Amino acid sequence: MNTEDYEIVLKARAADRLTAMDYIDGMISDFTELHGDRLYGDDRAVIGGIGFIMDIPVTVIGIEKGKNTKERIEHNFGSAAPEGYRKALRLMKQAEKFKRPVLCLVDTAGAYCGIEAEEHGQGRAIADNLYEMSTLRVPILSIVIGEGGSGGALALAHADRIWMVEDAYFSVVSPENCANILWKDTGKASDAANALSLTANKLFQAGLIDKVLKGNDMKGIKSQVYKEFLGLLQRNPEDLIEDRYRRFRKVGY
Repeated sequence: MNTEDYEIVLKARAADRLTAMDYIDGMISDFTELHGDRLYGDDRAVIGGIGFIMDIPVTVIGIEKGKNTKERIEHNFGSAAPEGYRKALRLMKQAEKFKRPVLCLVDTAGAYCGIEAEEHGQGRAIADNLYEMSTLRVPILSIVIGEGGSGGALALAHADRIWMVEDAYFSVVSPENCANILWKDTGKASDAANALSLTANKLFQAGLIDKVLKGNDMKGIKSQVYKEFLGLLQRNPEDLIEDRYRRFRKVGY
C-alpha cells in the first residue's frame, strides 16, 4: 500500500496550516476587503478584495478556512456557498473593468453541498465562474495552497497559470469518497489517493499545473507572482483568452 500521496492529503488538511488570509497578509499590501454578491448575501468562506503586489494593483480572492473553531464556523470550514462564488465572479468582472490581474488562493475540500446551497443555485454559480473566467480579459493566476477539492476548487482555478504548494492536493474527488465509490471501503483512501495522482509533483509532471511552490517561502512566492503578472500583463487580451482556451482543451490528450 502506497501511503505517500495520502499523507500529503492529510498535510493539506492540517489545522495549523497557513490559510488564505495568511497569504494575503504576507503578499498583499493595502488590502481592502469587499463584500457581498449583490444578489443575496456575503459568504465568509470566500475572502476577496483589492490591494497591491509591490507596485501592481491586483484583485485577490481566497477560500478561507479559519484557524480556530470560531473562525472555522464563521468561514464554513472553507466550503463556499453560491453567494461566495458569485462574489468571486463579481470581483473578477470588476478587475476586468479596471484592468487588474486576478490572484486566486484555493483551499477547499469542496463547495458546500447543503440543501440551501442547492436551492440558491450552487451548480449554476460554479458553472458561471468557469464560463466567465474562460473569457476574462485580464490575467488570472490561481494557487492551490491546501486542499483543491472538486468543482469548488475548479471554480477559482480556470486560470492562465495554476500553481500548487508542494504539500497541497488538487482532485476531482476526495480519496475517501473515491474509495467509497470504487470499493465501498473508505479504508482504501490511500490507494485511491495514489490512483488519483492528486499531488503537486504528479500534476506538474502531467502538465496540469505550471509550478510547484514551497509553502513556507512567502517572500519567494510573492516575488514569483509579481514576475508572472508583469509578463502576463504584457500580453494582448485576445491572446490570453486563446491560450487559456487551448490550455484546457488539451487536458486529457
